[in-house]
Amino acid sequence: MIIRKGKSQVTFVYAPGNSCQKVLLAGTFNEWNPENGKMARQKDGSFRKRINLSPGEYRYKFLVDGEWVHDSEGEAHAPNEFGSLDSIVRID
Repeated sequence: MIIRKGKSQVTFVYAPGNSCQKVLLAGTFNEWNPENGKMARQKDGSFRKRINLSPGEYRYKFLVDGEWVHDSEGEAHAPNEFGSLDSIVRID
C-alpha cells in the first residue's frame, strides 16, 4: 500500500497477513538494494518506510523474511524478467 503526502513524499506500507520478522523495501529508487530499504515495524503490526521521490515511474517489491513479495494493494503491477510481478508507483 502507498500513502502519499504532498507531491513527492511516499510511505510504503506492508501489512502482513501472518507474522513476519523482517521486511525490506527494494526498487528502482534504491537500485534494488533491500539493505537500503529497511522498514520499521509499527504498533499495528504493519511495516512502513517513508521516502521522497522525484517525478517518474518506479518499480518496487518487499523482501519479507527473505522472500520477494509484490504489493498486492499497490497502484499498479507489471511483469518482470523473473516471471513474477513488480509493483509500480508513479510520481507526477
